[in-house]
Amino acid sequence: LRLRQKVMGQLQEKYKSYRTPQKFMKAGVYPYFREITSMQGTEVTDIDGHKILMFGSNAYTGLPSDPRIIAASHAALDKYGTGCAGSRFLNGTLDLHIKLEKEIAKYIGKEDVLGYSTGFSVNEGVLSVVVGRGDYIICDDRDHASIVDGRRLSFATQLHYKHNDMEDLERVLAKLPHEAIKLIVVDGVFSMEGDLAKLPQIVELKHKYNCSVMVDEAHGIGVFGREGRGVCDHFGLTDEVDLIMGTFSKSLASIGGFIASDFDTINWLRHTSRTYIFSASNSPAATAAALEALHILQKEPERIEHLWDVTNYALKRFREEGFEIGDTESPIIPLYVHDVDKTFLVTKLAYDAGVFINPVIPPACAPQDTLVRFALMATHTKDQVDQAIEILKKIFMDMDLLKK
Repeated sequence: LRLRQKVMGQLQEKYKSYRTPQKFMKAGVYPYFREITSMQGTEVTDIDGHKILMFGSNAYTGLPSDPRIIAASHAALDKYGTGCAGSRFLNGTLDLHIKLEKEIAKYIGKEDVLGYSTGFSVNEGVLSVVVGRGDYIICDDRDHASIVDGRRLSFATQLHYKHNDMEDLERVLAKLPHEAIKLIVVDGVFSMEGDLAKLPQIVELKHKYNCSVMVDEAHGIGVFGREGRGVCDHFGLTDEVDLIMGTFSKSLASIGGFIASDFDTINWLRHTSRTYIFSASNSPAATAAALEALHILQKEPERIEHLWDVTNYALKRFREEGFEIGDTESPIIPLYVHDVDKTFLVTKLAYDAGVFINPVIPPACAPQDTLVRFALMATHTKDQVDQAIEILKKIFMDMDLLKK
């Protein structure tokens, strides 16, 4: 008991000085855990009953509140109950899980698919075991945190290259043994900046240096490619990419994720991936929601067409008004601020004026590249975009953040 008290005292002593969040709370600009009391849509209701334009969501297809998906979730709840009380490896596999995996495999264009309880656990669970001692993982500097954590769990040698810098990637690859397993891991769409991986050039380097490639399609599915199949499909390179990761929590209006690959690789992962084997299986309702969302995506191409219509309109408007938005080519539009305190202040002022956006600060970006992230859904209207831009323009002008 004395030992336990001593350890607890040490932990409390270590963290009692961590007061960075409290600093921003005291300043009235703390931007996290804002409570929403309504469904995710283009407009949400906050805890005080205020209506706010939602431009901080990853629901690119605008499907979380679709009645067909809600009905599919209800039906699964009625049939299977609330959960499976176990992992997929043991008692937690439903016929519904298998159906979703088979349909995702056909949709993505790979032999087999393995479904996980979250998208984060896909990257963690795959990268930790798909390469090992004597192998190499090579990542883009701006890969998602789940990729970073996954590679840290692997015994492979970890290397990285400057963001989207193909000369730097080649410099790294040229030093590695030709016969060694070398896995290049990259976001298809970079989640904060909105730009795309240079996949055609990466595939060229794959062949030149005898590598494999894994693409995280979390922000590509439902947005790019035929029927929203992702960036790999957009570039016509699905067959050239060895592993394709995706999530259900964005365009597919649910929670969970998957890895798609050839039969033998999935067979290995199915029996070795710890975040798959030792996590409870995805709930029936969430699984049914993802499956119905997948059906809707394939039946309603006009949904993605409208997403791109409103995205191109917003990109044009932001550039015309002098916002710095970098190299984005997607519904993710970064509005650069270049200062942490000002980034929080912009977020707060926008929220108070009726626009929900998200701050991006280190470690999600470099200290000099802080931004607020403006994201679009297929259900947004151009009028809503105009309203938001007028509000943000005033804030940015008052803070001298627009280009002259």
